[in-house]
Amino acid sequence: MLTEEGARRLVLAEIDDLRGCVEYDLQILRVEALPFGWIFHWGAVWDGQSGQRPRLGGNGPFLVDRENERLIRTATGVPVARQIADYERRLRREAHARNLAAKQAVQQGGTATPAIGPAHARPSGASERPE
Repeated sequence: MLTEEGARRLVLAEIDDLRGCVEYDLQILRVEALPFGWIFHWGAVWDGQSGQRPRLGGNGPFLVDRENERLIRTATGVPVARQIADYERRLRREAHARNLAAKQAVQQGGTATPAIGPAHARPSGASERPE
C-alpha cells in the first residue's frame, strides 16, 4: 500500500519528466486526500521577476491510488470532480469483476484468480486517463 510520501515521489517523477518542456520551475502546489488516495495539483513556481505564477496549459492534477499505485494524469478540459467520480466507478467495476471471477472459480472448484492484472505492472512513468 502506497503512502502519501510514496505518491508524492511518483508525482514528482512525472513532473521531472516535463521540466524540459517549460522554462519554469515546477512543483506540487496542493494535495487533497481522497477515499482511494490523493489528488496532486501542480504548476509553475512564482516568478520572482513579475511576482506572478506563470500559467501552464495541460497541467491537470494527478490522481494517485494508494491500493494499486496507479498514477493517473487528469484531463484539463473535464472537471476534476467528474474525473474522480469516473475513477471511483472504475474501481467499483474492477472490484465487481474480481469478485465475480472468484465466485465463478469457487463454483468450478478451482482457486480464485484475479480477473484484472495488477495495475502497477505497467512500465514506470506510464500514466493512465480515467474512463
